[in-house]
Amino acid sequence: MSSQAKLGRGCSRVGCRSVATMTLTYIYAESTAVVGPLATFSEPHAYDLCMLHGERLKVPHGWSVIKQELTGEAHGPTEDDLMAIADAVREVALPKNSENEVHNSDSNQPQIGRRGHLRAVPS
Repeated sequence: MSSQAKLGRGCSRVGCRSVATMTLTYIYAESTAVVGPLATFSEPHAYDLCMLHGERLKVPHGWSVIKQELTGEAHGPTEDDLMAIADAVREVALPKNSENEVHNSDSNQPQIGRRGHLRAVPS
């Protein structure tokens, strides 16, 4: 077993053998790079970076960078974050009459509520 496997994930930069301390993700639609705490799991479209490469990050002209200050303390979602997620799920799941719902009087299929790219699928 390598020492890197014992210590954690390595930096995604080619040739770097340092341990990753942060995760970089891109929001292409908004031309934004987001650097935050190391993700719980390695994601295929995210890049784990060591402290040196995270600080030296360069983005294309016209892009913005959002960096969350890393204090070394593990922070989970706040109670407000969890409540916002729960409220969004409840709002999508509640049946309501609006133009966002799929309504077909000729079909016996149940209606599906939509909110942006999320949708509640009836079981």
